[in-house]
Amino acid sequence: MSFDAFTGGIDPGGLRTQSDIRLLICYLLASVKAPLSKSDIVSILQENGLANYFEAADALSEMLEKGNADTLPGQPDFCVANEITKEIASRLDTTLPPSVRDRAVNAALNLLAKAQRESQNKVEIHKSGDGYNVTCHISGGNTDLMSFTLFVPDQYQARTVKRNFHRDPQYVYQILLSVVTGNRELLTDLLKHF
Repeated sequence: MSFDAFTGGIDPGGLRTQSDIRLLICYLLASVKAPLSKSDIVSILQENGLANYFEAADALSEMLEKGNADTLPGQPDFCVANEITKEIASRLDTTLPPSVRDRAVNAALNLLAKAQRESQNKVEIHKSGDGYNVTCHISGGNTDLMSFTLFVPDQYQARTVKRNFHRDPQYVYQILLSVVTGNRELLTDLLKHF
């Protein structure tokens, strides 16, 4: 098999043909059944060593031009599967190695879960005197279950608090709840898994 894609930055087992890259994008969009931004699609392929950044961006642009995938109405930066995308994915998905398909879909699902956690559990960073107040909100549906504010000395630490909070806001909630209710057993159990 001859390779026709630039392979810089590709891990062993990554995609080395333009048609395989386009096929993986079809499979990804058809599998996650949710809009993905163009930059997220390219990042998923590139950061997981599945395709070169430029090849992934070119493949996606070509697919959109040919109608093999659609953008969301009014949101041209978000892509969705159309009937052609689904047809291509269902007919040809077995030509891609399962490990490649699984890595791409898992990365996309993790990205969507992260976006959902961040939209449901807000973090606000405000300059305050010689530092920053970081307010974290833990939500349960439409209800703010808990919020707390931390003071940190610089913006770097404020962003670190935000990033770490968004990794698992429910874990933060369980830890704080066990501390304020005096539930030492739950706290001990939670800290074992930290």
